[in-house]
Amino acid sequence: MAQTKETNFVFAPQTRSLNRKKYCRFKKSGIKYIDYKDVNFLSKFVNEQGKILPRRITGNSQKYQKKVAEAIKRARFIAIMPFVTDGYK
Repeated sequence: MAQTKETNFVFAPQTRSLNRKKYCRFKKSGIKYIDYKDVNFLSKFVNEQGKILPRRITGNSQKYQKKVAEAIKRARFIAIMPFVTDGYK
């Protein structure tokens, strides 16, 4: 008697993090001014190669994403942050 082995593919339900709505952390925290001298805070909006992360990933509103990009560019210009690097974080 040959037994047939059926493989049941069980799809795990999506986790909460995938379904969670993104929010603007600046609006939620009430941050009005983004300091270009705070490199630790600005590094959260930059990937490992030094590129600025887009709005769709960070969840920022358009107003604050522009301010973040401007602050990162200022920090790069005065050599607080690197323009491009390997293994920034």
